Amino acid sequence: MEPSQRYPDPAVRVIDESFAKYRLALASVERIAHGFRWAEGPVWFGDARFLLWSDIPNNRIMKWEEETGAVSVFRRPSGFANGNTRDRQGRLVTCEHGGRRVSRTEYDGTITVLADRFEGKPLNSPNDLVVKSDGSVWFTDPPFGLLSHYEGTVARPELPTNVYRVDGATGELTVVAEGIDCPNGLAFSPDESILYVVESRSVPRNILAYDVVDRGRGLANRRILISAGPGTPDGFRCDVDGNLWCGWGMGDPALDGVAIFNPDGRLIGRIDLPERCANVCFGGTYRNRLFMAAGKSVYALYVNAQGALGG
Repeated sequence: MEPSQRYPDPAVRVIDESFAKYRLALASVERIAHGFRWAEGPVWFGDARFLLWSDIPNNRIMKWEEETGAVSVFRRPSGFANGNTRDRQGRLVTCEHGGRRVSRTEYDGTITVLADRFEGKPLNSPNDLVVKSDGSVWFTDPPFGLLSHYEGTVARPELPTNVYRVDGATGELTVVAEGIDCPNGLAFSPDESILYVVESRSVPRNILAYDVVDRGRGLANRRILISAGPGTPDGFRCDVDGNLWCGWGMGDPALDGVAIFNPDGRLIGRIDLPERCANVCFGGTYRNRLFMAAGKSVYALYVNAQGALGG
């Protein structure tokens, strides 16, 4: 199934009338790249006008250039990179299954390890991450990269599936959330007062919400914001109004794409895709273009919303 050529695009669906203002009548879903094994972790570099994302099983990070549409390999091997983001100095920060670590790419291209062990034990396989305005790096650590030789290397997990924080000043690694059945995607609300985390092995899967406490260094008041029912949430980002734009799918093809929830956890819109969507990011000049890493392809859609800073 190819993206629709019609305006308005029937794949962009208003579930609740509050979503109508975010839909652009003359914008449609575009497939900008294809031919990957499992696309994940998109991140936008506005200063250079390109998108990066991970192709995990192929052990590479890919690059798409906005000006020319050219697709190329940015890094191979990538350490079976999964989630990517930028820190507040514009540097690429990456979760690597292969190295079981979180790394930062410096301006000169050298790589700094931010975290690879906790209390002397190797991390599982860092999955997704976000950088807070204070420079701290928050990431999830499920064992998915240890389960096969497809997205990493088979190994025995030695740590619980925690959510961690790397202090931006000291580099200290601390556990900020535990007892989550395989945490996956995560994002802060626009004012950074709430951290959202996908619990990807609960039945049903959940998107959890935590209050950010202790001067921005800890979490409290765990609660279920969204119960996914038969759906499979993965990675997500918030817009400036606090709506969650969530990669979704697997199982029922009718659920493949992006699900949009308001800050109260109510489903307000959907973007249907011919593949399960793993993760998203906002980009473009005004952070109003949604990039969607979905299975074997990457899609893009202009929306009447702006991505929140960070993420």
